[in-house]
Amino acid sequence: MSDNSYETAVLAANQVSKQVSSPEGTLTILSDVSFAIDRGDSVAVVGASGAGKSTLLALMAGLDTPSSGTVRLLGQDIGGLSEDGRAELRAGNVGFVFQSFHLLPSLTAIENVMLPLELAGNERAADAAATVLGEVGLSERLRHYPRQLSGGEQQRVAIARAFVTRPAILFADEPTGNLDGATGARIIELLFRLNEAAHTTLVLVTHDENLASGCRRRLLLGDGRLVGDEVAA
Repeated sequence: MSDNSYETAVLAANQVSKQVSSPEGTLTILSDVSFAIDRGDSVAVVGASGAGKSTLLALMAGLDTPSSGTVRLLGQDIGGLSEDGRAELRAGNVGFVFQSFHLLPSLTAIENVMLPLELAGNERAADAAATVLGEVGLSERLRHYPRQLSGGEQQRVAIARAFVTRPAILFADEPTGNLDGATGARIIELLFRLNEAAHTTLVLVTHDENLASGCRRRLLLGDGRLVGDEVAA
């Protein structure tokens, strides 16, 4: 990877490694991983279970820091930031979609989507949340609580919450993992449609081949190393 691509990419890793301590000694989860992702790209991170995919996503998003090497997110070396500094960088710039939805059960659909806007002091949070819930087909479910929604509907609320701040980059960790095939297919279509409309950089960790195949680029991890970097024909 050239120095220029590393400096100008919206997200880049340079010789990133991650080790953790265990009763058996030091365990290496990632070793010498390097890549650069351009603004507006869609990238699937794939590999067998235990390959280090979720650890890499946590490092890319600044939820964790590497043992060695550097990660640059939106032009910032996140290793040089405090935990509060990393959180400030993510706020309004980074969205997340997880396998388990992570909706607050005591809040309605619209209140869950409003939350990141309210935390940022946006006075039009309700209007923005209602608009994006309409975009994901949930205009009739604004006042429903998570327990009143199906799994697919809950994931659509989570996607709306991720996109409501119009983030520069969206990280999705197995977003179809808890859904049946038909519902997962609808979520995949929705995710890519919203991503294209918002011109967001999309980074997915997934075992879902249909989801991975929709991305322009695929990073393949094996035993903690980057063993493949493929661009769709």
